[in-house]
Amino acid sequence: MIKRFCSYYKPHMKVFTADMIAAFLLSVCTMIYPMITREMLNDFIPNRKIDLLLMWAVLLLLIYLVKYFLNYFVAYYGHIMGVRMQASMRRDVFSHLETLPLSYFDDNKTGTIMSRIINDLMDVSELAHHGPEDLFLSLVMLIGSFILMGSINLPLTLILYALLPFMFLFAIKKQKKMKEAFAVSRKEIGEINATLENSISGIRVSKAYTNSSYENEQFEQGNARFVKARRFAYRTMAEFHSGMTVGMDILRVAMYVAGGLFVFYGKIDIADFTAFSLYISLFISPIERLVGFVEQYQNGMTGFKRFTEIMDCVPEADPPEAKPIEKVRGDIVFDQVGFSYSDGKKVLDHLSFHVGAGKTLALVGPSGGGKTTICHLIPRFYDISSGHILIDGRDISGITMESLRRNIGIVSQDVFLFDSSIYDNIAYGCPDASREEVERASRLANIDEYIRSLPDGYDTRVGERGVRLSGGQKQRIAIARVFLKNPPILILDEATSALDNVTEMLIQQSLSELCKGRTTLVVAHRLTTIRSADEILVITDDGIAERGKHEELIEKGGLYAGLWKGTKEKALR
Repeated sequence: MIKRFCSYYKPHMKVFTADMIAAFLLSVCTMIYPMITREMLNDFIPNRKIDLLLMWAVLLLLIYLVKYFLNYFVAYYGHIMGVRMQASMRRDVFSHLETLPLSYFDDNKTGTIMSRIINDLMDVSELAHHGPEDLFLSLVMLIGSFILMGSINLPLTLILYALLPFMFLFAIKKQKKMKEAFAVSRKEIGEINATLENSISGIRVSKAYTNSSYENEQFEQGNARFVKARRFAYRTMAEFHSGMTVGMDILRVAMYVAGGLFVFYGKIDIADFTAFSLYISLFISPIERLVGFVEQYQNGMTGFKRFTEIMDCVPEADPPEAKPIEKVRGDIVFDQVGFSYSDGKKVLDHLSFHVGAGKTLALVGPSGGGKTTICHLIPRFYDISSGHILIDGRDISGITMESLRRNIGIVSQDVFLFDSSIYDNIAYGCPDASREEVERASRLANIDEYIRSLPDGYDTRVGERGVRLSGGQKQRIAIARVFLKNPPILILDEATSALDNVTEMLIQQSLSELCKGRTTLVVAHRLTTIRSADEILVITDDGIAERGKHEELIEKGGLYAGLWKGTKEKALR
């Protein structure tokens, strides 16, 4: 773990080295003051050497000026290095998240992921800057103060340093408990972030159902767990800090008792004892730094561990033999396909069907039969458990995911729009497209006229998840996005089921235009939208219950005919 953490220092070794040199010089400057004090008490003042006294005073001022610039360098450039390392980690984790399969996001809350990327890495950044610096300074000052104190009186120095191992043993004992406490605390911070993200995203539903009291209760439960976790963490920290403070107080008492006895028995004079007592501050200071370092180390490394847990998740990967697919016609074959989710629930079993290039296949049936799952398997959002899926005769497991998904366009019921302009959301389908191509795609989707009627036109911001637009407007922007992508394979996953009848008719015109010349899979609850499909599959929990054209299935008088009758009756009401 530490080796992995240290690898992030490599791009910043110049700044890191300069920071360590500056920290070393700071510690040297700090240790000069007691040396000068000793000389003043032993020589300059008793012997009335005013010229030397003034010279050393000027030298001391110059040293303090140097300390000012060294402190500035350490405080500024050290933090900049930490921020850059944090940015590198954040860049790495975001890039890695982009490669993870959808199953990872099924199992992990958005707020928890965000907490790991933002909150945890803030503490990692502080450790990256202060950790090595505090550890290095502490070691330098402990060694330096031992040498200088030993030069004054070695036996007294050894008495004090003999107490240090007991303090370190106490720190090591508490370290394990602190690690556990910080891990629990981090988990609860992630959970409360997830609750916040969920509640804020669903604020309209909460208001519609007047469930603010319920949301407050849910939040308060998470908040209470957070307080409990932080109480455990702070209790552990309090035990550690109070124990270490007592240890340092005992060191001071030991110094004064032993030093007083040494003075009483003539082993050390008053001037040297005074200088020695000043070095006690230098001796105590690195211990206090080490106390802070232990806390910061646990906080930072707990955050780094949560960071590595994401980085260690296995990304989507193409097999070594995978090759890109070019000039896709769109012939799709499902051959005895089986699929189960990670929880073991079987969704598809020995499913087989064929969609010819340029043809339209409709999937209908009760919820939970696996229609949306079929749509997710074609672009390999999930890998099948058994069987084969072929496109133009090639098994999709042997096609690179990038080239496979580039040739597939998806329009779903739940349209996601980014919080940017209308233009940016449409151009997302092909970032290299020209403005003329974006506007042409909008015209094909029957949304161009509406966009131009807005005060800011294509530069109008849509709000988070497109909240400033109606469902039909969002749907047509999604259709324009796919027009711009211009894929040979099109998947329409209940693209109009959430719209009213009038809006659906408008959207249907756009979809009909979009489907021309493309292999299309349509998942629909409103059967009126799929009457012209080349083939209709009725999917149930047991697989394909019926298949055929609309007229054929009506004549059979089976499940599809019953669904069609229900659709007609609903339309008449």
